[in-house]
Amino acid sequence: MAGDKDTLLGMGFDPARVEWALKATGNRGLQPAMDHILEHEGEAVPDLGAVSEQTGSRSAPMDVDEDDEDAEALKSLGALKGEAVEAKSIKCSECGKIFKNTALANFHAEKSGHDQFEESTEEIKPLTEEEKKQKLQELKEKMAAKRANKAVEEAKEHKANEALRRKAGKDMHKIREELMAKEAIKEAEAKRREKIEDAKAKAAIKAQIEADKKARAEKAAREKALREGQPVLDSSASAGPSRPAAAPVATVAGKDFKETRLQIRMSTGGQPYTTTLSSDAPLREVAEYLGGQLATVNVETVTFAQHFPRKTFSREDFSKSLKDLGLTPSAVLIATP
Repeated sequence: MAGDKDTLLGMGFDPARVEWALKATGNRGLQPAMDHILEHEGEAVPDLGAVSEQTGSRSAPMDVDEDDEDAEALKSLGALKGEAVEAKSIKCSECGKIFKNTALANFHAEKSGHDQFEESTEEIKPLTEEEKKQKLQELKEKMAAKRANKAVEEAKEHKANEALRRKAGKDMHKIREELMAKEAIKEAEAKRREKIEDAKAKAAIKAQIEADKKARAEKAAREKALREGQPVLDSSASAGPSRPAAAPVATVAGKDFKETRLQIRMSTGGQPYTTTLSSDAPLREVAEYLGGQLATVNVETVTFAQHFPRKTFSREDFSKSLKDLGLTPSAVLIATP
């Protein structure tokens, strides 16, 4: 019954033993079930499917054989010839243990490996009230000790798990710090390279401006000399020391560079993009590269501009080469999607 089961569970008995006791006693009440638990406290719980017969079942009376040997066996059991012997228990011939029924005997056989059993007239006496109380007290003490040991083991396991959790947290924190440090180094390196590229671009632009100024000054001087009827001086002779400086200017103009390094910055902000293209590549190829990097960039509508010198490239410029647009050997472009 559910009430008896709940009562036994509330007393601290093992659920498996409670099921065994209720099934073995045929659910005849709380006291028989408790008696069963106390009597079999030291035994392992058998397969409950095998416990189908009621506790205390007796074997059928043995027929009295006329054979002399059977008669001697009956006499040894304390029975007269012609009488039936009632088996009150099953005894293990190898260890001498006595069992109430065949289910318990079979369980003992599986557990111990013993296979020699015999019927016995010895009756297993029920425990007295004092013995029941003592058994119950011993059982409660054992269960309390088991609970205490289980609590200690759980505390140890919790402590070990907490230590592992803390160690994992420290390891993750360390890994996160290392990743952040690496990212900071990468960002600093990218900024350093960006500054170098900007300085190179500015230097190239400044050199080009100086070259343009010088060319305009020489042209103005020649025109003035022609107007005034004065002889025109050879610019190569008058420019003696400055002549070597013209070579790097022509180099800066990018006429002989096969490749152009570009740094592209978005007008909307974000990280810059760098790429190296052929100096003969059209500006449209830069737009196609940027469109492959950002899904928000439309190749047909994106525009490019320069800060030094300030210039905005038109759609017609997209078909011109980077060399013709004066973007070699390097340049910084501002892209507007």
